[in-house]
Amino acid sequence: MTEQHKKQISKFLSLILRHQPEKIGLTLDENGWATISDILEKSKLRFSFEELDEIVATNDKQRFSFNHDKTKIRANQGHSLKTIDLELKPQTPPAFLYHGTVLKFIPEIKLHGLKKMSRQHVHLSKDRDTAIKVGSRRGKPVILSIRALEMQKEGHQFFISENGVWLADAVPFEFINFKELC
Repeated sequence: MTEQHKKQISKFLSLILRHQPEKIGLTLDENGWATISDILEKSKLRFSFEELDEIVATNDKQRFSFNHDKTKIRANQGHSLKTIDLELKPQTPPAFLYHGTVLKFIPEIKLHGLKKMSRQHVHLSKDRDTAIKVGSRRGKPVILSIRALEMQKEGHQFFISENGVWLADAVPFEFINFKELC
């Protein structure tokens, strides 16, 4: 399978498992699972289970997971669908987490903090390198340092997705270190 075909399938899976399952008449259960047979049957984009298995195993961001017997698949995070419950349990974060963005969003973030926008959560990284990659998707990255442990002590909850992305409902501006912008 070519890298281009893998990318095409991965983007398609992100669309139907995170945002628009109705695009192909797919139904997700309350925890975001879709049956693989439905996806393979309803998709106009042709791919096999073996190709799907390779994408789940090799996706650099580990965006997708199979259930225990590989009959279902779901996205690990990033849903804009409000009805999905990934059954995440609150976790204690490290002292600092990071968020990659671009300069044009900094004035709004300084006023209102980080908001989940159309997604279920704000996505945070455990290391600066990952945050740099995330921020680079929209241009020259700006990395924000989040005082996560302090934030949790003030009553905010954190979760961690199956692929290691830290999640929060919001990050108030007072927990963001802006002086370290780089």
